[in-house]
Parts: sequence; structure tokens; C-alpha cells
Amino acid sequence: MDTSLIFSLFIVYLIAYLFGSIPFALIVGKVFYKTDIRNFGSGNLGGTNAGRVLGRVAGVTVAVLDLTKAFLVMWVAIKFLPDYPGYVAFAGVFAAIGHCYPIFAQFKGGKAVSTAFGYLLGVSVFLVNPNLIWVLFFLPIAIALTLLHFTKYVSFSAMTSVTIIVILSFIVQRDLTISSALVIIDILLIYRHRSNIKRLREGTERKVTWI
Repeated sequence: MDTSLIFSLFIVYLIAYLFGSIPFALIVGKVFYKTDIRNFGSGNLGGTNAGRVLGRVAGVTVAVLDLTKAFLVMWVAIKFLPDYPGYVAFAGVFAAIGHCYPIFAQFKGGKAVSTAFGYLLGVSVFLVNPNLIWVLFFLPIAIALTLLHFTKYVSFSAMTSVTIIVILSFIVQRDLTISSALVIIDILLIYRHRSNIKRLREGTERKVTWI
């Protein structure tokens, strides 16, 4: 690996982490609602808690903004690294890590749900085949919304839908580097929901009411 490529990777991954670290839930809460959502609900800096604390509009707004994190980072990465799709895939991973452990919010962020969906959108558009956007992006959204409609559990719906699509990705595309990055995103998502998994098993997980 030559020096210029190493430098490009460092810059791209740093940008990815920093952009992922932007705490949109905190910004939206403080700027438009004069509320620090870290002090309410689950304290999580994500769309679900924003919706629970601030209402539907805020929740959807935060979710969409968090979705753009991985997608925009991968758009920038493909400009810097057009011949290295595997490295571009990992730029999205760094954005997700930034979202979960943001330097701008004491490393206490969200749980990577929206960012994971943004990552799936970026993979389909920039790395695999735009025609697969229906499989890699819209299908998991449809699965998640269907499960959410019946269960009202955001955590269960998100983890299940993303895991199904990650497994499916090994069938619809053959780049093992991209598949590996998808697996890492899924593991990060599940790890961040470990407390939710415990509550789901105990039957004490909170159901979402604002969707």
C-alpha cells in the first residue's frame, strides 16, 4: 500500500468518523425544542428517543439526518477512492462508529439504526448496483416497518431487518470485503442494542407510540 493511498484512507476515515459524530438528535433538541434529550427517555441520541421525547416530527427529522451520515460519507469516499470499493465500504463503518461513539457528545451517541439503513443505501448506490436498491435498502425498510407495525419494538424491528439483508447480501453480490463491512455494521447495531435485547427477553422493552 503506497503512502498516498494510506494518507487518503486516513483523511476519508477521519472525515467519516467526524461526520458520523455530529449529534443531530442533540442539535435538533436544543435548537428547536430547547431540550437536551439526553436527560429524558432512554437518554439515547437517536431518532427513536427524539421521537419519544420531542414528538414525531423531531423523531423523523433526526432519523433522516442520521441516515445521511453513512450515505454522504460513502459518496465522498468514492470520490477519493474510486478504485477501492472495499475501502469505501469501511468509510461507512467509521461513520456508524462515529454515530455510536461521537467525539462531539462525550462518546455517547445513538444505536446506529438509521445510520445502518443509510449504509445499506450507500452500498447499493455506490458499490454494488443501483438496481439492487430495492433489495438492499427498500426491502429492509419494508421489513422493519412491517415488524414495527405489529410489535411496536424499534429495536427488534431494526435488528431483524438489517440482519436479514446482511445475510441476503452474500447472495446478491460477491464482494467479500463489502459483505464483511455489512457484517460489522450488523454486529455494531446488535451490540448497541444489548440492553434492549435483555429487556425484550424479560418482556420489559418499551414500545414506541409516536410512529
